[in-house]
Amino acid sequence: MRSRSNSGVRLDGYGRLVQQTILRHQDAVTGLLPASADHQDAWVRDNVYSILAVWGLGLAYRKNADRDEDKAKAYELEQSVVKLMQGLLQCMMRQVDKVEAFKYSQSTRDCLHAKYNTHTCATVVGDHEWGHLQMDATSLYLLMLAQMTASGLHIIHSLDEVNFIQNLVFYIEAAYKTADFGIWERGDKTNQGITELNASSVGMAKAALEALDELDLFGAKGGPQSVIWVLSDEVQHCQSILHSMLPRASTSKEVDASVLSVISYPAFAVEDSELVEITKQEIITKLQGRYGCCRFLRDGYRTPKEDPKRLYYEPAELKLFENIECEWPLFWAYLMIDGIFSGNMEQVQEYREALEGVLIKGKNGVHLLPELYSVPPDKVDEEYRNPHTVDRIPMGKLPHMWGQSLYILGCLMAEGFLAPGEIDPLNRRFATVPKPDVVVQVCILAETEEIKAILQKEGINVETVADVYPIRVQPARILSHIYARLGRNKQMCLTGRPYRHMGVLGTSKLYKIRKSIFTFTPQFIDQQQFYLALDNKMIVEMLRTDLSYLCSRWRMTGRPTITFPISHTMLDETSSSVHPTVLAMLQKLQDGYFGGARIQTGKLSEFLTTSCRTHLSFMDPGPEEDTDDEVAQYLDHLLQRTTPQSNLPPTTQRGGLSRFRAAVHTTRDLMSLASKAKDLHVQNVGMYVPSRIFQASQQSVKLLSSLHQHDLDGKSHALYAEMNLPRDEDGNVDCKALVDQLRICPTLQEQADILYMLHILKGPEWHTGLDSEPGPTIKELLTELYVRVGETRQWALIRYISGILKKKVEALDEACTDLLSHQKHLTVGLPPEPREKTISTPIPYEELVHLIDEASEKNLSVSILTQEIMVYLAMYIRTQPALFAEMFRIRIGLIIQVMATELAHSLCCSAGEATENLMNLSPSDMKSLLYHILSGKEFGVERSVRSVDSSLTTAVSICDMEAVGTTRPERTGLVRLKSEIKQQLDKRRQSLPGSKPLSLQSGDTTLRSSLSAGHTELLGKDSFSRVLEDQGTTDSRQGQWQRRRRLDGALNRVPVGFYQKVWKVLQKCHGLSVEGFVLPSSTTREMTPGEMKFAVHVESVLNRVPQPEYRQLLVEAILVLTMLVDMEVHTIGGIIAVEKILHIANDLFYEEQKALGADEHMLERDPSTGICSLLYDSAPSGRFGTMTYLSKSVALYVYDFLPTDGCSMQ
Repeated sequence: MRSRSNSGVRLDGYGRLVQQTILRHQDAVTGLLPASADHQDAWVRDNVYSILAVWGLGLAYRKNADRDEDKAKAYELEQSVVKLMQGLLQCMMRQVDKVEAFKYSQSTRDCLHAKYNTHTCATVVGDHEWGHLQMDATSLYLLMLAQMTASGLHIIHSLDEVNFIQNLVFYIEAAYKTADFGIWERGDKTNQGITELNASSVGMAKAALEALDELDLFGAKGGPQSVIWVLSDEVQHCQSILHSMLPRASTSKEVDASVLSVISYPAFAVEDSELVEITKQEIITKLQGRYGCCRFLRDGYRTPKEDPKRLYYEPAELKLFENIECEWPLFWAYLMIDGIFSGNMEQVQEYREALEGVLIKGKNGVHLLPELYSVPPDKVDEEYRNPHTVDRIPMGKLPHMWGQSLYILGCLMAEGFLAPGEIDPLNRRFATVPKPDVVVQVCILAETEEIKAILQKEGINVETVADVYPIRVQPARILSHIYARLGRNKQMCLTGRPYRHMGVLGTSKLYKIRKSIFTFTPQFIDQQQFYLALDNKMIVEMLRTDLSYLCSRWRMTGRPTITFPISHTMLDETSSSVHPTVLAMLQKLQDGYFGGARIQTGKLSEFLTTSCRTHLSFMDPGPEEDTDDEVAQYLDHLLQRTTPQSNLPPTTQRGGLSRFRAAVHTTRDLMSLASKAKDLHVQNVGMYVPSRIFQASQQSVKLLSSLHQHDLDGKSHALYAEMNLPRDEDGNVDCKALVDQLRICPTLQEQADILYMLHILKGPEWHTGLDSEPGPTIKELLTELYVRVGETRQWALIRYISGILKKKVEALDEACTDLLSHQKHLTVGLPPEPREKTISTPIPYEELVHLIDEASEKNLSVSILTQEIMVYLAMYIRTQPALFAEMFRIRIGLIIQVMATELAHSLCCSAGEATENLMNLSPSDMKSLLYHILSGKEFGVERSVRSVDSSLTTAVSICDMEAVGTTRPERTGLVRLKSEIKQQLDKRRQSLPGSKPLSLQSGDTTLRSSLSAGHTELLGKDSFSRVLEDQGTTDSRQGQWQRRRRLDGALNRVPVGFYQKVWKVLQKCHGLSVEGFVLPSSTTREMTPGEMKFAVHVESVLNRVPQPEYRQLLVEAILVLTMLVDMEVHTIGGIIAVEKILHIANDLFYEEQKALGADEHMLERDPSTGICSLLYDSAPSGRFGTMTYLSKSVALYVYDFLPTDGCSMQ
């Protein structure tokens, strides 16, 4: 018999350690591990971490086998791992109904439990008796399942189990927007059961999703049915949210040691090596002590000051835990393993020695790692005075199995028994390795032969959709429906993936489905419900956004391929040539560079070899093909075009309903295809004919509750009384007479106004009796009018009708969630509260629309504009997150108001005209104006006159400033243009027939009431009128500082480090008062300076101020106060009234300017705040700068109140 080698002896030593500290506790029936002798429950997270040492030891024995017993030992250890992982799977599969419910609700009541009974796999506490929702625990299980399967273990045994794991993927793929209780089961650190978005959960979910993608759970013995599928876009959502959060861990925790598991082993979820290093240093600097790291700042768990009888903390109590938080050796084990993976042997040595210093010797000399080290109760005061000096005592579980396991795993690797690649067979450790440049392949297709010929004239050679056969082209929503089949299991009542929009990463692959190759057009081409797709510039913008996103986010093998169809809507008005914006984009694509992306254009057939391709094997016909399967039928049906009949009388402009866009949104809509076909009005069926695509009509969601006649209030009656509306004998509005007037309306605007009135009075389903009985319904007529107006591109009217029709804004809830998951709160409606409503957690579509509608006070235009701007903000936060730096709350109502102000400023027009011009901006110009406001860049406005619908309208577009600070049209004279418009409109008024069927008493030709598109003024007359006066004569620099303050105030932008400085101010006074609302100093006892919860709290007090410029001056006043605090001053008084400081500064400014000879007109005060308009427009620095006066004011204020009245001010 061979003698045992030295390495074999050492390995046997680790074997005994694992046996005595971990395996001897494993349940013989279920395979689960209890947390400790005192805590018999099995936590999912602790179990997975605890078994890692067993898995590692098994791999080490297999590799270093001296003799047959070693191979047997390796097999025995591996089977212990399999048994535990199977046991956890049994626990979760017993809660399959929760997994199904959670996919749709993301609610704490529907989540999987965090701990189970060790002996029976049953649940141990009720749904509401524990913080069960812990995305990181489920994600950790899935990540290690993937790694262990890849290392050769067989854990999953049946297709039912495969389907369950696929549904767990759907369970965690929404982690980026799911607030949970986190790794410490506490949620918000006040421990009051408040969930929050945790970086540790998002990062672990991202890692699990990446690890499972296209993994065969049956290992080498599997087939197509046992493969797991993950949508790349969900992974990238997690990636971008994680990137935006770090180094912060959550809203209430500015730093948390648990993030070590995300930036290093086991998740390796962060791709930016610089961010990994920053986060690691933040944890070491703020949390490391002499015995390990604290979990997070002010963590009260097991400290002497914690009241064990209470589960929760009082907010002000958190200050008591500062500097006495317990230290956990566990995190040193993470740092030791991190050193091994990063090749930093000094770090390994440092933390291994540190760990050996805190281990405790148990029976038989076994080294045990305790859970934590706490300050002895009698030494608390000493530790407060001199942190990290007192000797601590071990407490909690001994051994802490999770920490013990990671310590053993680290030692096995440090001694060379295991290589990093063996416990990371999926190579997650290379996450930070730079990726090669991405080349995006773009295939341009023509919808018809005519469009192909038009493009050829421009020198662009493309194929039609028919030409690319046998490759089949389909819209993105079909892919969403195909993925909705994934993971279905009738036996377990699992319905598969919830229907969600496809992201650009998903549509940029080629798919093999049932032996055919499919390509899918991007999601934005599918946006058929909303009017953004009517604007060709917007389509180009969306393509640009998608291309730049692809470039930065593509991680798959093969190149991304975008299929971009050119349809009739992308031609110009004459339909004989391509729209100039689209043409310019096509030429740039052919040049090989567009939107910051490298582009390769060509034919689809040429891209087959270089593209990323995926075989969706779950769509292959199985042994029991489902005869009711809509999607399978879907791929075999061809839908005939049906042309709807036109009912609306033509206006002076030739028009008619050419096409109608419709979208499929639920899988149920695909049922009974043949019978539905006759009733559908489908657009662009021709484009997808080779692929046999079916498109179903969609029920429109109730955007605004329709007002029936009995709901009308007195105000509305008064409004109708003002108009010369036809009346019947009882004095009510005669709706039949209104329908007759519809026949002779000269403009589309008036048709819309009459239809809106009928909509309010009779509801959308009322039959008008137009041309026949019962005649088309109001809704049908409005839909027809919408299409007609869409062709003329009258944007104010398009938005107006869209609001009446309650058009669904595509992906509105997704846009809202995107903004919220980047830790931004949203408010909708114009300030102040209660009209302005805050959104801080994701809410369902209908609820969101209802909230926006309520905040817009039933103003259709504001409501629809709010939704539109939310979509644009989400686009920018995805591609340019830097625009949102130092902003925690995005106030959409205020942004709309500032947009109108900016237009008024640039066009030198009244508030009403500015509002009208804003509503008339095309979607691409609206997005551009929003960008200029977010970035603070100067912009110019171009006006042009065009004849639409027999009346002249001015079109306004936004453009960048040229070097000289003006735009080209401004140099040709805006004033002249304005007078020409006025003359033309006067001529029109005179030429129109005198007998108006419907008019306002003001004599205006179109209906100028709240019924009309955007004519509820967004600008209050008093607060903004001064901005609009004398624009032509002033120096071009005048108004710059006021504009800047207005923008920063509206966007809640503050100087870097502002909130940390406010925290310091609060420590030296009793509180700050802003317009009567007090920010008490007790806030600092609950919150730490860097925590986002504190920033949001300060912001909510500042947001009580409705005027953005005034708010910004208050921020400047607080900034001056913070400078005072940096000096050696122990206290600066009681409650400091910030607005008082500002008003003292304003009075000093007024007196000094008056003494220098300024007249009353120059020193005019804002009626709502009493601040001099000139002060709003003063630069912060300089002799007459705001900071000069604010500094004097603070000195006077503090001097007055400190010695005498300082305390009585409370």
